[in-house]
Amino acid sequence: MRKPDYSRRVVVTGLGVVSPVGNDVPTAWDNLIRGNSGLVEITKFDVSRYEAKAAGEVRNFSAAEWMDPKAVRRSETSMHFGVSAAKQALIDSGFEITDANREDVGVVFGSGAGGQQLMIEAWIALHEKGPRSVPPTFIANALVDSASGMIAIETGAIGHNVCIVSACATGTHNVAEGAEAIRRGDCIAVISGSTEAPLLETAHAGFTNMRGMGLPRPGEPLQTVSRPFDATRDGFVLGEGAGSLFLEDLELAKARGARIYAEVVGYGSTNDGWDMVQPIDRGTGSARAMKQALERRGVPADEVDLINPHGTSTPLGDKREAEAIHTVFGARAALDARAIAISATKSMTGHMMGAAGAFEAFATVMAVAEQCAPGTINFRDPDPECDVWVVGETQSLPIRYALSNNIGLGGHNGAVIFKRFDGK
Repeated sequence: MRKPDYSRRVVVTGLGVVSPVGNDVPTAWDNLIRGNSGLVEITKFDVSRYEAKAAGEVRNFSAAEWMDPKAVRRSETSMHFGVSAAKQALIDSGFEITDANREDVGVVFGSGAGGQQLMIEAWIALHEKGPRSVPPTFIANALVDSASGMIAIETGAIGHNVCIVSACATGTHNVAEGAEAIRRGDCIAVISGSTEAPLLETAHAGFTNMRGMGLPRPGEPLQTVSRPFDATRDGFVLGEGAGSLFLEDLELAKARGARIYAEVVGYGSTNDGWDMVQPIDRGTGSARAMKQALERRGVPADEVDLINPHGTSTPLGDKREAEAIHTVFGARAALDARAIAISATKSMTGHMMGAAGAFEAFATVMAVAEQCAPGTINFRDPDPECDVWVVGETQSLPIRYALSNNIGLGGHNGAVIFKRFDGK
């Protein structure tokens, strides 16, 4: 273990994704910049009883390509997604985990809810067939930290290992805490990220009864259901998948000649302390998280050029987030200023819940690396109450710093900032 050094620089050298827009980095990024929606009619259960029928489903995914077949049979989708994304990021980084370094490689990988499907199946087995029908393996594979444990098993990374849970801000917190673990000296590199498989009928029914689910524009395709910051937005749509960022000490990355996507330079974490569902007035909790992210390592607010927002397409949530952005960035945040591009990728993926922050961190890192802001599809009618510059179509832009923002049920707020790496 090394001594803490909070000036230690941490960079992103590997990326991995499983998502409604693609199950690898090139495919997912290409679909994001082309504005190709991953939203489809739900196939995982019968939606005939529901008005809201859309979701961001992962398609053409094979868990057996990434995990031991016996482990696949005992576990479920959220773990499969997480292991795949983590292994992709590790491979992409070119970092080799060996007996000499494995104790210094950590896993900081979360999930908002873990293996809910296994829990449901065990409950059904108990009540239909009796106690002896409940699999003895289901508990270990259904925990929220099951994915982080399996990632260690599958990769050999046996250092610092935690699973941070903060609802829809889970991914943001795991990526940023992974960087902080390197600065603390807990490890030299971290497999960070999060995963979620929330497309269960129970969850769909619950969110429907919360009146949170959105619908497409009248008479228009199902893919228009998610329209962040648009004046006609009326609710969110669920998505599933995972995202992973391989993080490492800059000096280590440079020494081994690694490709560096971006540098992790800011992190903020707060809570509203207000309501389990509704955001606090003017989004003050999210604003404090963004301010913390700026102040932690002195990121100039006037050099943040892009924000990948929480942007779920809910009427109140998007309004409160826009207010929070104005609180932090002032006049630069206004639509007329055209200074901070808002790139809301949930318009294409839906809300991936606990996986959202990690997938959107991937999208933000790629935006910095490629100097390109993916468009927010379905954005057509600006909302005067959300006075921010929403990028409707993909644009090449100079991006010095980019912020990824997420907000979770229970009032959790997370913000992480990535900087363009200039080679120094």
